[in-house]
Amino acid sequence: MRRDPVKSRTPCSIGVDDNDGIIERVDEPSDSEEIQSRKKVRWEGSVETPDEEDTGEESSSNTVEKTCLAASCQFGRVACAYYDPTKCTVFVFEDSPENQHFDLTKAFLEQACPDVVLTSSKADDNFMDVCRDHVDGSGGTFQVRPHKDFLPLKGRDRLLSLRLLSELPVVQDRDDNVPESDLASEPRNAYDFMRRRRELGGDPLLQKWNASVRLANFASVESSPLCLGSVGALLDYLARARAVSELDDEGVSGVEVRNIEPLPLLNVMQINADALFSLQIFEDENHASIHSDKTKEGLSLFGILNGTKTTLGRSLMREWFLRPSVSLDVISMRHAAVECFVRPDNITTATAMHGHLQGTKNIPRTLATMKSGKAKVSDWQGLVRFAFHALLLRDSLAELNHASGVGVVRKLLDALDVSSLREIGNAVNETIDWEESTNAGRVCVRPHIDDELDNLKHVYNGIDTVLSKVATQISATIPPDYASSLNVVYFPQLGFLVCVPMRDEWQGEAGIAVLDGWSFQSQEMHDMDIHIGDLHPAIVDREIEIVQSLQERVLGFASEIGHVCDVCAELDCLLSFAEASRSYDYRRPYMTEDNVIDIKQGRHPLQELVADTFVPNDTFIVGGMGTGVAVDDLVYQDEGGEEERQPERNSVLVCTGANACGKIALIQYMAQVSGLNFVPAESATLGVVDKIFTRLQTKESVSKVQSAFMIDLNQVSLALRNCTARSLVLLDEFGKGTLSTDGAGLFCGVLVHLLATGAFCPKVVASTHFHELFREELLSPYMLPVTFLHMQVLLAAGSEEGSTVPESLDDDEASTARIPSNDKITYLYKATHGYSLHSHAITCAELFGVPRRVTARARYVSSLTAASELLAKHEICQLLDEDMSVPERQELEEAEEVCRRFLAWDLSEGVEGEKSASVRDKLAEVLGRAD
Repeated sequence: MRRDPVKSRTPCSIGVDDNDGIIERVDEPSDSEEIQSRKKVRWEGSVETPDEEDTGEESSSNTVEKTCLAASCQFGRVACAYYDPTKCTVFVFEDSPENQHFDLTKAFLEQACPDVVLTSSKADDNFMDVCRDHVDGSGGTFQVRPHKDFLPLKGRDRLLSLRLLSELPVVQDRDDNVPESDLASEPRNAYDFMRRRRELGGDPLLQKWNASVRLANFASVESSPLCLGSVGALLDYLARARAVSELDDEGVSGVEVRNIEPLPLLNVMQINADALFSLQIFEDENHASIHSDKTKEGLSLFGILNGTKTTLGRSLMREWFLRPSVSLDVISMRHAAVECFVRPDNITTATAMHGHLQGTKNIPRTLATMKSGKAKVSDWQGLVRFAFHALLLRDSLAELNHASGVGVVRKLLDALDVSSLREIGNAVNETIDWEESTNAGRVCVRPHIDDELDNLKHVYNGIDTVLSKVATQISATIPPDYASSLNVVYFPQLGFLVCVPMRDEWQGEAGIAVLDGWSFQSQEMHDMDIHIGDLHPAIVDREIEIVQSLQERVLGFASEIGHVCDVCAELDCLLSFAEASRSYDYRRPYMTEDNVIDIKQGRHPLQELVADTFVPNDTFIVGGMGTGVAVDDLVYQDEGGEEERQPERNSVLVCTGANACGKIALIQYMAQVSGLNFVPAESATLGVVDKIFTRLQTKESVSKVQSAFMIDLNQVSLALRNCTARSLVLLDEFGKGTLSTDGAGLFCGVLVHLLATGAFCPKVVASTHFHELFREELLSPYMLPVTFLHMQVLLAAGSEEGSTVPESLDDDEASTARIPSNDKITYLYKATHGYSLHSHAITCAELFGVPRRVTARARYVSSLTAASELLAKHEICQLLDEDMSVPERQELEEAEEVCRRFLAWDLSEGVEGEKSASVRDKLAEVLGRAD
């Protein structure tokens, strides 16, 4: 197809020529060169343009300029992904629990401000209403896509098709010497076809494998099916929009995505699933039976702090742990409430308040059941119990001391309307007959509520006397030989009937013999049906009408009741925090705007529960103090308002020491202390942490294509891409999964890279056994702004002589310790300044049952002066030959001489036709057997 060059024209029209091509028809040409059309039609082939600048402007104008968001919510969990056309970045939000108010959904909708919102056809109806209301208010577009577009498997495939993940700068194995004629010819077989495809576009299997490995470098979405489905639907929409606008159908791979980032919500700390698992925030224990899929909370931070009494309180506390707040105002209000509840004069009142909360049920679910018309007697009883305990809770709030500045107390006092609660409780309790409802299995109404209902019940309760009189009258008209007895009964919805005993002859083919002029539905029965009527359905219908009226009256307070339940859930969490603070001796931290973590006598909240004796430690670290930042003494006000000066102001803290000495406990505590209300420490001054990244534990699985070391690299890569000056990065022995030299280089490179960010350097806590890094050209304690700590150990010298090695090095002094061959080690679990040059791995191996002959050999090798050099040069034979006997050494030397003589024999010196006997003589000479 031919296309004319783009020229200035106004106006123009688009038509179709005889060759079915797309052309532009010019109606009125213009001489102005400044007004040019911004539209461009692409159709396989190149497009001629008059200017390179115009081409760039036209191509940029065809990109998708609308912000598109895809979200899904199912089974109480929500996830989303949206595309920012300005940055060409896809932001993903992992699967997270959603509450009944859809606060999380509203938060990311307001933050992303999307022009197009996509959701699945199987998403929650209330979630769709929230998205639709937001789009209607912003003037955007809301689309409900088929559920097949949100399948996680399709989403993963589309995500792996992105060039950002699949295309790597790898060296192709293409042979540049292949003639062009061979390249132009047809492939001769399948192998030739696959080779040419790899040469032109790369191996697709290798690209998919690379993408699956690199995916975790950008976001942890592999364990989030809703998020994967949302990303797939988003990419599919973007690919379709690009195909329509540019007439270029390259699929998902053609979508320009420069980066993939986790969506950081405002005023919320970012912490992914790997960090939650590594820090043991949650710990699900499976049921002992393999036939049960139930789980319970094990030893975890959430488990020891969760003392909530209500369902809403437990859900809210889990939400707080998943998304900790970074707002100082919110944190300060929570601290003030917990401090009020732990006061000695408020302990009794706080315990009583927690007991009142235990008496309430999940009222929002009860109200939803009432709206659907399926409320049971237990639901009405729970509503009355809620009104009763809410009034008692308000009375208990008035008994609190020093509670005037507590925000949750003020909110609850404002929310608890005494008149409304009493009206609800009295209305329900005075209307429903609890005893009759329990016996009947349905909601029954008390007497004296409705006159019509009372009359119906009065007749229904006295129907037995009427039926007896009518039965007596009818029995007088029946012959005695026809029926020995007769009854008149009432069946709901069937009416009144005459019943007689069944005779044996009536069970034959002839059936029941009926008297002439008489039937079981006699005239008396018809009269009773007309005058008395069907009583039971009438009573039930009337009671349903009364209960429906009561239900509408109660639902009129639904918003007030929901607000009270939300505040009660918050109170439940804070009372649970107060109870844990009293039980475990937690203290209130001092929150500051400074980017600092200063802990005095800190303890691990989980380790101290299982250890007989826990040794507390101090920690001080400041964010934003990388290489090149002016280091001044940090002066800030502590909790008492007094100025405190810290001479050492570094952002990176490296901890060394013996194996199994508790380094990881210190690191885990560092992260967990940021999320608690009161902390396990004597005192703490904490700045706000916006993100936590960890490389602590590796979750290996055969379902993943990565090895353990690859998983570690993914976690570190995620931290390096997304950390800020207020982030906290935890690295535990990073680099141990590969060659020691490569691992040490990676560990050193990560720390140096973070330090090189200067004022944007995050707070880094790392532990390592790569002692060879502490040199002037690598991680020099004197050149880089790094704080070195080591865990102290006590070595008990044995009877044998041992070698003397330096134990730790500080800035001013070096201490030495003798390591005998049968030494004993005692871990002191105390962190002190300086770095250790020994891990005491051999002693630790003996402590954990490694055979003594193995550790003795290891101790001998490590004690050699040149052992490290021999191992580095791979000259391990010198170490293996050291225990040979004298005859063995002599035999080895003779064999070496034979080898040397044989190698020195020049076979080319032989003369043609020389007898074989001379060769044998020469071999005998080489072997040393010549006479």
